[in-house]
Amino acid sequence: MVIHIATLLGSVVTILAKRLLMSMLGLWASAVVCAFSFTVIAAVASTSLTLANAAYAAGNSTASNPAPIKIVTTIQQQWQFNLLKEALRRSGQSYQVEQMSTQMNQKRKVEEALAGTVDVFWSMTSKELEETVLPVRIPLFKGLLGNRLLIIRKTDEARFANVKTLADFKQLKAGQNRYWPDASILEANGLPVVTSYQYTNLYPMLEGGRFDYLALGAQEIGDELASHPDPALKIDTHILLQYRSPAYFFVSPKRPELAAAILAGLENMISDGSFDEMFNRELKIDKLYRDAQFEQRVIIRLDTPDLSPLTPIERQELWLDLFSMQGAK
Repeated sequence: MVIHIATLLGSVVTILAKRLLMSMLGLWASAVVCAFSFTVIAAVASTSLTLANAAYAAGNSTASNPAPIKIVTTIQQQWQFNLLKEALRRSGQSYQVEQMSTQMNQKRKVEEALAGTVDVFWSMTSKELEETVLPVRIPLFKGLLGNRLLIIRKTDEARFANVKTLADFKQLKAGQNRYWPDASILEANGLPVVTSYQYTNLYPMLEGGRFDYLALGAQEIGDELASHPDPALKIDTHILLQYRSPAYFFVSPKRPELAAAILAGLENMISDGSFDEMFNRELKIDKLYRDAQFEQRVIIRLDTPDLSPLTPIERQELWLDLFSMQGAK
């Protein structure tokens, strides 16, 4: 269509020029104008073809580079967010990740995921959670989150130093967020637990004697205590509380293709070693082992009664070596 219009324009120009010059110069000019007309038509047509090809190429470029797929997440923590972005980058799809700034408890995250408002969040797993939303069964912390150190009152340091067995440990009260899966695990193992629906309330409750310790993942406990400074509290140096309870990415049931993409990206990272490299670098694992002195602690091991049979325990590359550690006697 573009070429036809160009040809028509060239013809009009030629006819007008021809009539004008013939009236002035006669037959000889007519021949010159005819030759000129073919040149004009060719030039206009050539330009039109170039524009048409450019438009076609632009259309093809847009088709081959589709707009990124938008996803919404509640994840704010650096390691988990960076891992999510890298997994998505490795998935073969283009994604635009939007972080929600609204603070949500576990119950609210699940509700928003079921509604499709939140596409992906992370959490320590539980049977109920895995049956409600879509788990991506790659442990984000290689089991580290199930290796808990304790925040205690400084005045109770000697009490904790005397703990040698699970029976001794059961004499102490734990503090937990009611929405965390940990609370159910501790209760199932016969440990007394005091809960709060607000995590930040646990620190003044501990200082006030409502319970005796707050168990947090070894990789997070230092930052958490620094974020809730209290001169009466400290990190215990004697006990490692351990249970198998991995943390996963969880995806809205409305986005099964997203769960598959995240899994594909994580498996790609595991196969080429970049998952471990990134994990060790971002979480400073060597320093953590030195500071925590896991092997010198009394290890209190708990069962996880509702751990899914689909938990990839047999894949040794997904876990740290802490679960085989003997600890102090």
